[in-house]
Formats: sequence, structure tokens, C-alpha cells
Amino acid sequence: MNAAEIHDKAIVIDGLICAKWNRELFEDMSKGKLTAANCTVSFWENFEGTVRNVVEMNQLIDANSDLLLKVYTTKDIYRAKAEGKTGVMMGFQNAHAFEDQIGYVQIFKDLGVGIVQMCYNTQNLVGTGCYERDGGLSGYGREIVAEMNRVGMLCDLSHVGPNTAKEVIIESKKPVAYSHCLPSGLKEHPRNRSDEELKFIADNGGFVGVTMFAPFLKAGINATIDDYVEAIQYIYNIVGEDAIGIGTDFTQGHGYDFFEYLTHDKGYARRLTRFGEIINPLGMRTVGDFPNLTEALLKHGFSERQVCKIMGENWVNLLREVWGE
Repeated sequence: MNAAEIHDKAIVIDGLICAKWNRELFEDMSKGKLTAANCTVSFWENFEGTVRNVVEMNQLIDANSDLLLKVYTTKDIYRAKAEGKTGVMMGFQNAHAFEDQIGYVQIFKDLGVGIVQMCYNTQNLVGTGCYERDGGLSGYGREIVAEMNRVGMLCDLSHVGPNTAKEVIIESKKPVAYSHCLPSGLKEHPRNRSDEELKFIADNGGFVGVTMFAPFLKAGINATIDDYVEAIQYIYNIVGEDAIGIGTDFTQGHGYDFFEYLTHDKGYARRLTRFGEIINPLGMRTVGDFPNLTEALLKHGFSERQVCKIMGENWVNLLREVWGE
């Protein structure tokens, strides 16, 4: 089979998209033949604000039901593939929405949230993010990890501090993930992960989704799809072919105000970083370019079987193990 045929038959999963949710994006997902995506519905929002975001996402799914369906289990991912739709897996980039209530974990699971990043860049009640001194997983955080394990919710560590991340990996009874990260071996950055961190999560049954967010790629805004594949290959060589997937971190459609919200603590307080200009790698400018990634992986020597694993099968296996179905 050629690259287009392989892409057509593959389960294609993006482990992180935080784009501007609208019809134009959903049509581009369809163009890219995206089977499912972890769609962010919470960054700095509290419980109530996050519930409002979930309501809005539910309304968008209903209004665009010719293109989308809501994912609760891996069976829904396969149903999305069969129906030619994109499955929406709702996720958080911050456990702040749980506030100080362990019971909120079950509530959000019932609403369809299957993936939660433990911290977003800074400290919360669970632990510490990657932009400040890391005190590790709190006692309350251990209770949250246990409850996420119980209900079947993936612990995401992408922007979590190294100490907190390591302690979550050890504490969790189910596999955990960096849903979207890059290797510091190619570029030093607080959000990138060392070879040791990548090996530790893989050695403990965890998973790594590789992002292509330009500020963290070696070539920055001059990156091409080949630079993205270089990062995938680098991580692949550390974690192996069963513990790796895609997590682009597409922010498609967003403008200045969105990135200002992300780069200030709690969305408004002290500045944490400046991303600078954001241009996705040439060849992967939009979600609709996903077929190019399949072609690029094949071009760089990955086998058809390896490509299908990287593009989505590994994500399905991870989520089945964590979600229980």
C-alpha cells in the first residue's frame, strides 16, 4: 500500500489539540482523516468554568454530528473510524478543575472527561508544574491519582514538574503519559523532557505523545515536518515502538489573547514565558495535513506496522488499559 492508503486504513489519534473549536476546524479534522483527538476543555478554569466548557463542547458535538461523536470508551474510537467521523475525547490540561473535592473526578468522568494533566506549568493542590520549584506530589495529589485510577482517567504529565511527574509515575497503578512533549536532547526547554525522564516513564509502563509545538522544536518556527519526524525518531529510540504516539498541540485558529491567557499563571497573574511567533512545521500547518505525517514517517524508514502504531494504535491500547474498555 502507498502512504495515502495506509493513512486511510489507520486509526489516527492526536493526543492533544487545543484549537479554536468551530466548524472550520472540524472540517479540517475530517480532511486529515483524524479518528480521535484529546480536546482540551480546561486550562485555568475552576469546577464551574470547566463544566461550562464541557457544556459548550457537548453543544458543538451535537451541532456538528455529521463530523463528530463523543468518546467515552475505545469502542467509540473504533465507531468514529467506521463512521468516518472524528471522536472527541475531552481532556484537561490542569487538575485545578477538581478544586479540593476528590468526588469531582467521578463527576467529570461521567461527563466524558478521560484525560487530565496533573498541573499546568505552575503549582496547584495536586503538585507542581514545570515553571517553578517542584515540591513533588502532594498528599491530596496522591488521593487524586488513586481516584483517577479507580474511575479510569489517564494521568497526563506533559507540563508537570520533574519531581511531581516522577512521583505520579511511581504512585499510579495504571499507565500514565506525557501526552505532548519533546526531547530536551534536541532542544533544552523547561517543557521538554530529558532522556532519563523519557526512559523512566517507558520503563514504568507509561507512554509518550510527541508534540510539534514550534517554540520547543530544535528548528523553531523554521521547522518542517522532517524536523518533527526527527523528534519522533529520537523519542522512539528511547521508549520503543509500543510506547509512542502523536500529540501535536495544535492551537489552530487562536490568536494573541489565547496565548497571553496560557502564558500567565492562572490566566492573568505573573508572566511565565513568551512563546514568540508560532508557526507550525512546514508540511503540518493544519490538522488537515495529517496524511503528510504518515508519508513522512514512511519516508524516514518506519515500516507500515510501526507507522500504524505511532499514528494511533498505541494510543488506543493505552486508553483501553486506563479506561478499562
